[in-house]
Amino acid sequence: MRHAAITFADEVGKHLARGQTWDVLLCSDMLNLAEFLGLLADQLPQIPTIAYFHENQLTYPVRFESERDYQFAMTNMTTALAAGGVWFNSAFHRNEFLSALQGFLKRMPDNQPTDAIDRIRAKSAVYPPGINPPPARRPRKPGPVRILWAARWEHDKNPEDFFEALKLLIQEQIDFRLSVIGPQFCEVPEVFAWAEQLFVDHIDCWGYQSTRAEYESALAEADIIVSTANHEFFGLSVAEAIAAGVFPLLPKRLSYPEILSSIEMAGADEFFYDGTVGGLAGRLADLAKAIEDGNLWLADSTRGARGMEGFYWQNLAPILDTALQKAKA
Repeated sequence: MRHAAITFADEVGKHLARGQTWDVLLCSDMLNLAEFLGLLADQLPQIPTIAYFHENQLTYPVRFESERDYQFAMTNMTTALAAGGVWFNSAFHRNEFLSALQGFLKRMPDNQPTDAIDRIRAKSAVYPPGINPPPARRPRKPGPVRILWAARWEHDKNPEDFFEALKLLIQEQIDFRLSVIGPQFCEVPEVFAWAEQLFVDHIDCWGYQSTRAEYESALAEADIIVSTANHEFFGLSVAEAIAAGVFPLLPKRLSYPEILSSIEMAGADEFFYDGTVGGLAGRLADLAKAIEDGNLWLADSTRGARGMEGFYWQNLAPILDTALQKAKA
């Protein structure tokens, strides 16, 4: 975010010198678009610009608020102001960012540019990311409920609550199989180390799946995907799991209600729990019994997958193409 504008401006300048032209400039929120355009002010002809916000630096989680670099938040704001269109991956993300920006700007001692929020909102739109259709789901193998965690191994995904809920299942003598997958970074929460030891007799998959085939296999084997996240701008792994036939069990917050709104629900809270460890364990126990009875999806096992078809790239791509053509026009 600090130097991308310089690097890209130099690269684009070389292409302009060779006579290359473009119809639309599409960048992510990681680029300082205002700086980029300023560096090319005398070279780049006016073209439509769109900034895609897949995350933002104002509400992206940090363990301690003192670690946050607010200059990155200002970069997000100036990028949104400089862009002709601002696309967010979810309505939740758009609303959260603009609300946080309002509070952030009001903390300035003078000349608070809060009118920027209305200007950004007026040119914003929501275009979720796409997913690929999953392989055909195989018949379920006999055995206890198979629970999946598929997320970054970081604190904002709240793994502590997930593993505490599993401990309650063991106390209630409810058998289960466990797959905990997802990317890991320099600092992995300590809870994963003791959880691997504690649940060793239950584990099917553990750690990052190095190939797409391994990842899809973990989805295909799972019955239920659980999230305990405190932060989620969209929820790509959840959408992919549901598309693969996995039953979602999620807190009723963040972007999850938005993602699940396209699924036909038997009840308003069918796929949600109350956000507590006890509530999660209780719902998992109920779903384990439903699997024993062969009634997890209430006799319609493709209901969730059908609801995710709108996120397939083959369906989203024409919508995005049309939006880009409209921006060009």
